[in-house]
Amino acid sequence: MLMTKEIQQIKQRFGIIGNNPGLNRAIDVALQVAPTDLSVLITGESGVGKEVFPQIIHQNSLRKHGSYIAVNCGAIPEGTIDSELFGHEKGSFTGALADRKGYFEVADGGTIFLDEVGELPTPTQARLLRVLESGEFIKVGSSKVQKINVRIVAATNVNLREAVIQQKFREDLFYRLSTVPIEIPPLRERAEDVQLLFRKFASDCAEKYHMPAIHLDDDARELLLSYRWPGNVRELKNVTERISVIERERTITVTELRLYLPNLDMEKLPALVNKENEQKMFNNEREILYQVLFDMKKDMTDLKKLVHEIMNGNMQMPVMNEEEDYGRPLRSMSSIREIETVEESLALDDVEKGMIRKALEKHNGRRRNAAAELKISERTLYRKIKEYGLE
Repeated sequence: MLMTKEIQQIKQRFGIIGNNPGLNRAIDVALQVAPTDLSVLITGESGVGKEVFPQIIHQNSLRKHGSYIAVNCGAIPEGTIDSELFGHEKGSFTGALADRKGYFEVADGGTIFLDEVGELPTPTQARLLRVLESGEFIKVGSSKVQKINVRIVAATNVNLREAVIQQKFREDLFYRLSTVPIEIPPLRERAEDVQLLFRKFASDCAEKYHMPAIHLDDDARELLLSYRWPGNVRELKNVTERISVIERERTITVTELRLYLPNLDMEKLPALVNKENEQKMFNNEREILYQVLFDMKKDMTDLKKLVHEIMNGNMQMPVMNEEEDYGRPLRSMSSIREIETVEESLALDDVEKGMIRKALEKHNGRRRNAAAELKISERTLYRKIKEYGLE
């Protein structure tokens, strides 16, 4: 790992605040991969500062004198994104009054940063994969293949692995983009950095608006450190700036700080539900469902037995009419005979068979995806398919 002094120089140059080991590791990886042409995928929650790392990579690469273009893929309409990224020929669609270069062509020889890459539509994903594999692209409305030399750095705040399983993102593109993954830790995992960031934002705001900087009393500081900051660094900066401008007193109490944390009453407590606990919860819910089905089946069985006994005259049912004798066998049973012909299949085998069939239909017969949704192994799913004749 790089020396602390070298990492500190990068922090000062790009305005990064914090000493969290995970943050330092991310900077270290960015600096090591910068001199190469490998694709980089930056992951992290919204507001953690992912947009700084492509700049670190570009400015420390051999392409630093080339173009650097940042593109927010989620902000471009699906109908125009191919044209924006790859350009178009005159007359290729309504409104295409002239030839236009796309971002990739403009960034030739430099670096292009694709933010929110998980929002790309499927056809555009195929075009991007071709650029990654061969350095080639075709403008919209053209048949001419063009070559480019571009370094691609992508970022996302969604789980692309999950998106791949849900068939919302191409698996081959995911592996092409994530040659070198860099994960930025959320602010709730950087408790040691929260106070440093607060002081920096308060100082910057005071300097900008020519006012004394705010500071927190002990109780407010405790609240600041215990809050989980779902909006991460961006939320902390916004809260600090609002307090700086609105509050007259420069010493902020816990009562005043609470006013600026609207999600505090519904605050996400420390997450206790890990994958193991989540699976246990799923299993418990499934057991409850099965128990309900067992009870329903038992009730239906008891009802059928009762109906048969009444029809065979083995049991008398009182007729609620004071003018007639109690205990007379119930003779008019046409509706009950109709019930007898209805077979309500509540067996667990039928329920399980139906769940498996629906999962297979949903995933177009892909057993791996169906098994993942059903929370069972592929081997178990294969055995069940043979058992229920669902091949």
